[in-house]
Amino acid sequence: MTTRTISQINQKIENGEANIYTAEEFKKLIKNDDAPSFEEVDVVTCGTCGVMSGTAAILNFIVSGPGEFIRANEVYLNGVPAYAGPCPNEWLGSVDVILHGTAHSIHDENYGGGFLLKDLLEGKPIDVRVESADDKTIENTITIDDITRGQIIGARMAFKNYTAFTNPNTEAIPSIFAATPLEGNLSGLTFSGCGDLNPLQNDIPHNVIKEGKRVLINGAEGYILGDGTRSSPEKPNLMLTGDLTKMDPYYLGGFKTGQGGEIYDTVAIPIPVLSEEIYNNLLIKDEDINLPVADIKGRHLPLDETNYRKMWDGNDLRPQYDRAKCSKCESCFVEEICPTNAFAKNNLNLAHCFGCGMCANFCRHDAFNMKTGDVDLTINGSEVNIPIICRQSDRLRGNKLSLKLKKMIEDREFEL
Repeated sequence: MTTRTISQINQKIENGEANIYTAEEFKKLIKNDDAPSFEEVDVVTCGTCGVMSGTAAILNFIVSGPGEFIRANEVYLNGVPAYAGPCPNEWLGSVDVILHGTAHSIHDENYGGGFLLKDLLEGKPIDVRVESADDKTIENTITIDDITRGQIIGARMAFKNYTAFTNPNTEAIPSIFAATPLEGNLSGLTFSGCGDLNPLQNDIPHNVIKEGKRVLINGAEGYILGDGTRSSPEKPNLMLTGDLTKMDPYYLGGFKTGQGGEIYDTVAIPIPVLSEEIYNNLLIKDEDINLPVADIKGRHLPLDETNYRKMWDGNDLRPQYDRAKCSKCESCFVEEICPTNAFAKNNLNLAHCFGCGMCANFCRHDAFNMKTGDVDLTINGSEVNIPIICRQSDRLRGNKLSLKLKKMIEDREFEL
């Protein structure tokens, strides 16, 4: 079997001779029956973006002068609880905290760790309240410039396997797998996963995606710590880490669900094509990747299965907003349910838009135009057609980070 080494590929990159593709570019060539051969491809950059509940941040910052309190017992950032420790920082006026991406504000369950981290990276002021061990309350305001150290750790990220959900029951079911309580009677389908762009989908088994390898997390260089929690050979995911302060707020943020605020991240991983086996794994296409469909009440209740071609092929990645059709409702339902708060005051902020499709499916006056697709399934012996109403993954962000990684490799800013 023909093989090559990382050193050989790095030398080609140094000489400006390497053939580097994003997963999107490579898959388009495959689908057009024009795929480059093993000898003609050196690196493929793969990316994914989606709700990644296992995300946490470790932060250190100063909240007062030294000697004002013993140590922090409880810490709140914009009302979001952060767990004090592990270092007590006795009498120093600084705190170390662990912030869960899924933590919810004590004032608003839809505002949580993901929204907070995005606000922080966008330079917005963050209100801090510390309840100390000596019964003092310290209140202050910080910005990203006050974070002396910030590190993201993802306990399980970039899943290879996902499940889509619908609701065959009569009552609406609130769930983290839907942006709002999912209405019953098979009225809609919600799903996650970037299909054939997903890194782990392109490296089965882990031939090159291994512990210690460099990746991009939310636009910053990071590392693979190893397999993530609940990872298995059949259903792998990764534990990743990166410097929060170097991340781009475009690539991470909050995502409202039927169970409150969640967090989304974007990950890109290079796959050096070291062997024909690695090359052959990269030939996988959306239609080759099965997507189980389950009852929203649990992944243990399978109903049918579909594939990612039916989820993504021919569908739009972003909505078009028609102001002329907007009725400027006194209470805007889209503004209320938009998972990333991208629509507010009759304005669509595409930099915050996730392409979930909720606006197009739920606007009462059809002010949003977006093809999100539908899927034919057989459930309980009956053939049904179910509209795709919510995506919890974003191929546009995944593609953009893959392209950034490709350019960084070409410019020798990222070494394999």
